Amino acid sequence: MRVRIIFKLKNRGAVLPFHHQYILAQFIKGVIVNGGSKEFIDYPYYSFSGLKGQTKVSRTGLHYYSNLVTLVLSSPKKEFIDYVLTEIFKFDQFELGNLQLIPQNTELEKLPEFTSEMKYICISPIIPVTATYNGPEGKRFIEPEKDEFSDFLFDSTVQRMEESGQYNIEQIEGFNKFQAVPDKEYLNKLREKDKKFARIYSLFDMDVKYEVRGYTLPFKLYAAKEVQEFIFNCGIGNYTYKGFGMVDLANANPIDRSTQYTFSKNISAEQD
Repeated sequence: MRVRIIFKLKNRGAVLPFHHQYILAQFIKGVIVNGGSKEFIDYPYYSFSGLKGQTKVSRTGLHYYSNLVTLVLSSPKKEFIDYVLTEIFKFDQFELGNLQLIPQNTELEKLPEFTSEMKYICISPIIPVTATYNGPEGKRFIEPEKDEFSDFLFDSTVQRMEESGQYNIEQIEGFNKFQAVPDKEYLNKLREKDKKFARIYSLFDMDVKYEVRGYTLPFKLYAAKEVQEFIFNCGIGNYTYKGFGMVDLANANPIDRSTQYTFSKNISAEQD
């Protein structure tokens, strides 16, 4: 399932860095830890977007000028979503970078009808290769049109699906059809304008900083329906629980896809 968390912005014009996924990741992890649930302390099957709102670019980053800003959170586990929402809405107000935010309300996005061929856009960068400390592999550039790019995504997806425990061996073995095909026209236009679709991003694990290369591009994915649903809920690639690899449907109208969501508040640390 996928929810939009809507916040009121008290200090319009406040700034976040251009690439602020690590700030959001620290906030969400802090919320999870603060709730005290042993079940979810190391739960990795979720992803989230960047912070969405009306922004202006300056040398210091993104300045937010809308009254409301939105964070999209996705996971196949409703109990996890409700747990995170419960903890976030315990705050009357909190700071995210320089932004002063007040939790307002939540919306539920309707899931699409999954088929074996889906077209996606990235709403957070895809990380095909894992990082090593002070190693170059995670920053290596891979041409998205090459099979190697799709192969890395396939390997990480199957591994995560297997580790999730939601699928048996026969199902996993049946997910061997997998091909991510980037939009070549989009890539060529960016190349002609000397614009980037791949950048180096920072992430933190156990207080250690890693650098990885992330890709933001539209692509078609040919895969089983179960794989499409898993990716839509959990993200694609690596480090999805740190805010990478979230996708959305291409050419979708977001206004038609959401309803108000009242989450269950009966999940608490006392249950552990």
